[in-house]
Amino acid sequence: MSDDKKKKAQKEASPPVDTKEPTVTVTKKVRIATTWLDGCSGCHMSFLDLDQRLLDVAGRIELVYGPLVDFKEFPEGVDVTLVEGAVSSDEDEEKIKLIRNRSYLVVSFGDCAVTANVPAMRNQFKIEDIMKRGYVENATFHQAIPTVEVPHLLKKARPVHEFINVDVFLPGCPPPPDAILFAVSELLEGRIPDLSGRTRFGA
Repeated sequence: MSDDKKKKAQKEASPPVDTKEPTVTVTKKVRIATTWLDGCSGCHMSFLDLDQRLLDVAGRIELVYGPLVDFKEFPEGVDVTLVEGAVSSDEDEEKIKLIRNRSYLVVSFGDCAVTANVPAMRNQFKIEDIMKRGYVENATFHQAIPTVEVPHLLKKARPVHEFINVDVFLPGCPPPPDAILFAVSELLEGRIPDLSGRTRFGA
């Protein structure tokens, strides 16, 4: 066999060499925040009641803010924020507007966020009477209305959507864990959840 034929045979027998750089698939985690305004934290407790099912979503999210983590300032570039509680003070109003500005999707999380619910029970009273009742009449010591480091109450406690645009309403007092898991799972898939029949007010 000639040298040319030998070289041609060796070339055909050798496997092709891949000169391309290896590709790496990067899956972006969804940046999720939670917060509560004027509420009781019951919705967050219901979220924790998912127990081991939290592991189903834990690997796909990055929890960037909330009472469950130790971050002090609400970050920019949040994908989804779950907001528990009504807007009852100037501090709440400032915070919810910041959240809307820095979040792609905002979820009214529970009846207090959706309707103002229990916090709105104070709406029939004057602010002065509420403060007097809480800090003077019901106090045993230091019977005085505080003037520093206490947020100024708005005239009425109001639902979140009266201050900002809300993308998803998740009612319930609190919403059941199954409804929370469904809503979060749908959002992780890029879908707005249809919560019909999954939760109700006061559930």
